[in-house]
Amino acid sequence: MAGLPPGDPQLVSMIVNHLKTQGLFDQFRRDCLADVDTKPAYLNLKQRVDNFVSNHLSNHTWSPHLNKNQLRNNIRQLVLQSGMLEQGVDRIVAQVVDPKINHTFRPQVERVVREFLSPGSYSEEPPLPVSSADVKPESTLNSNRRRKDWI
Repeated sequence: MAGLPPGDPQLVSMIVNHLKTQGLFDQFRRDCLADVDTKPAYLNLKQRVDNFVSNHLSNHTWSPHLNKNQLRNNIRQLVLQSGMLEQGVDRIVAQVVDPKINHTFRPQVERVVREFLSPGSYSEEPPLPVSSADVKPESTLNSNRRRKDWI
């Protein structure tokens, strides 16, 4: 491991596997899912999908011979083709994940990576305070780039 340069795919894979074994991704998933159903983006997407499905079903007459699986698959395809899920998920990520990246996820990932790269040399001391001149306002960062970097 020590001989691998930073960014080496094998090293990255080893670190990601270590993060997974530590349960970090599962913890992040639980933290985000706990917040999702309260966010306006999720509620809006849920309402849009519900309305879309209701409108589609209103054009069908129920009968005992109706192939429900075929109808369900047809609706699923129409929802996917509409693009509303992609837009809605992007908004949900912006409202749920993005605010947690720098303050919650990154410090935990950095701690586990330091422990992985230098076992036994990491102490639980808090990091030294950073001067305000060294910190860039979060609004100057590209949220799409951050999302892609951490997901």
